[in-house]
Parts: sequence; structure tokens; C-alpha cells
Amino acid sequence: MAKNGRKGKGRKGTVKGRAQVFSGRNKRFTKVDAKTGRFIDQMAHKGKPFKGVKLK
Repeated sequence: MAKNGRKGKGRKGTVKGRAQVFSGRNKRFTKVDAKTGRFIDQMAHKGKPFKGVKLK
């Protein structure tokens, strides 16, 4: 699992077992579990992707 690094250094590594997809219907990124395919979370800001999560 990725960790937040020291203050000012940012994220250390990538988030494992997660991917994100862009929904054209509502213009938001949705986080998806890589194993089950279930939706986990949706980004609050339109058009802004999650940090450290790979695109699917």
C-alpha cells in the first residue's frame, strides 16, 4: 500500500490493487478494486484524477 511521505515530499509509491476509470456521464474519476471490479470511491472534483492510482 502506498504511504504519504514526509511533509513536502508527497506520496511514496503507487496504490496497489486499485485502478481508476473516467465516467463520461458525470465527468468524474471513479476508483475501482482491481480484483473484484467493485467501485470504491468517486472523486469529489470534476475532471481531477486520484493521486497515485493507475488509469484503467
